[in-house]
Amino acid sequence: MLHKTLKQFPKGFLWGASTSAYQVEGASLTNGKGPSVQDVKTPPAGTSGFEVAADQYHHYKEDVALMGEMGFRTYRFSISWSRLLPEGTGRVNQEGVDYYNALIDECLKYGIQPLVTMYHFDLPAALEERGGWANRATVDAFVEFSELMFRSFGDRVRYWLTINEQNMMTLAAEAVMGIDFSKFDNPNKHVYEMNHNMLLAQAKAMCLCHQMLPDAKIGPAPNIALVYPASNKPEDILAAQNFNALRNWLYLDMAVYGIYNNLVWSWLEEQDATPENIQVGDMEIMRAAKPDFIAFNYYSTATVAMPGPGEAGTSGDQQRGATIEGFFKAMPNPNLPRTEFGWEIDPIGFRNTLREVYSRYHLPILITENGLGAYDKLEEDGSVHDQYRIDYLRAHIEQMRLAISDGVQMLGYCPWSAVDLISTHEGIVKRYGFIYVNRDEFDLKDLKRYRKDSFYWYKKVIASNGEELG
Repeated sequence: MLHKTLKQFPKGFLWGASTSAYQVEGASLTNGKGPSVQDVKTPPAGTSGFEVAADQYHHYKEDVALMGEMGFRTYRFSISWSRLLPEGTGRVNQEGVDYYNALIDECLKYGIQPLVTMYHFDLPAALEERGGWANRATVDAFVEFSELMFRSFGDRVRYWLTINEQNMMTLAAEAVMGIDFSKFDNPNKHVYEMNHNMLLAQAKAMCLCHQMLPDAKIGPAPNIALVYPASNKPEDILAAQNFNALRNWLYLDMAVYGIYNNLVWSWLEEQDATPENIQVGDMEIMRAAKPDFIAFNYYSTATVAMPGPGEAGTSGDQQRGATIEGFFKAMPNPNLPRTEFGWEIDPIGFRNTLREVYSRYHLPILITENGLGAYDKLEEDGSVHDQYRIDYLRAHIEQMRLAISDGVQMLGYCPWSAVDLISTHEGIVKRYGFIYVNRDEFDLKDLKRYRKDSFYWYKKVIASNGEELG
């Protein structure tokens, strides 16, 4: 669709950026915080752990001041479950509550709306030891955690995100969460029973938010990427429908409508993997939980074909897809360039995805991650020339504006990431931030902050409400 005149970004559009607690805060086992699964897992070879990360715990005033200088209207950050509840339930760490109160107040001082992710890959290790998300008690623990957050911060936090990338914790659980499923006779059944408990926890949190904070807004935050067929063969179109359902619609159908996607349920039946932990009343709770908006993380689209008979399955990460025997096979897209880390770049696919999500669910959309990981270089004069990141973000913002002109209702845009942080898979060398943090993989240096070229560019974008992208 070609537009003679483009619509403007809405007044009050939430320009900002994102981080997550375990990747940016540091102070990982200090100040009363208990260990999370991210603290106890073994990092990938050659990458640092999360003990210090970007040390935002001790630099939050400096970081928020820089965000204020950029003109942020929102800052999307997550709250560490084990910083508030070191054992995941029970005893409250008041020092953790005080830290997030201070961070929220610092944001508000600069006119920055806090956008809080309630859970971002960092389940308390104490809960994981008791079965993690496979244990129904973890649902109750998440509700307890949610109530504590709403009670402690709800007077100042208007926007809440439930669970970051639940679909990636399901599809790439070993890579994202460090969980070994080889000990299970039927790993799929175990994974999708965990997934059901997370869906139920999310639904209960949304209901509780609306009850405790009637003026607040809450929504899910999966990683959504439209899936293309590798060709116009009918069987490849079936494969694309299959992966769209498994990767995307399972999570949004449940969040919005409280139903299991039919294609996914049929596949689970074939795998003898339908969740047996669905209890009486669960589905009623799911249907009662109505999100106010849909948030999602977008990096690129996916492309699949139908695998041949007996073609074996393979694993993948958030953006490099897997193969499931008889269901779909991940394929490279020859029409798309790739980042230095092998992720495809598809700005037009961003518009495609926005259009599809909005047409299916008709809820406002908030982008909670979108960005380019790269090897940034700090020059002797303290500058960082990241034109590649500017080009990437510009192209995606242009496509977002086209989607708005298509009639998609957008709430905000929060690229990944506000400051450099530790990538879950590639460590600190894979940098995303507008703000450079002076540390290497195993040399903490001075952790000094530097403004990248993209910092100054994004400042102009925000000041012009998306009009000035040059």
